[in-house]
Amino acid sequence: MPVIKILPHHEYCPEGATIQAAPGSSICEALLEHGIAIEHACDMSCACTTCHVIVREGFTSLNEMEETEEDLLDRAWGLEPNSRLSCQAIVARQDLVVEIPRYSINHARENH
Repeated sequence: MPVIKILPHHEYCPEGATIQAAPGSSICEALLEHGIAIEHACDMSCACTTCHVIVREGFTSLNEMEETEEDLLDRAWGLEPNSRLSCQAIVARQDLVVEIPRYSINHARENH
């Protein structure tokens, strides 16, 4: 099973974490299954950017982005060329290193 190394994040996993993920699962599903409570305001339906991650290693092993994800990522805080919505990024067989950005834009929580 592939390993996902999550870099330290002040809120979700201050010490960082290393987890295993089943191929075919999303990064978001894998994080949640291992107690890393990444935001996912739209319940993983590709309708927000709260689960935005930056894939530091293994980016090319993930499934291709669909247009909806590309459009949403334009609104994500801290966008980088290797950014993905973790709910749409499907794990293959390669290990990954993932960074959860420091901030997230959650319009529902912020009363917008």
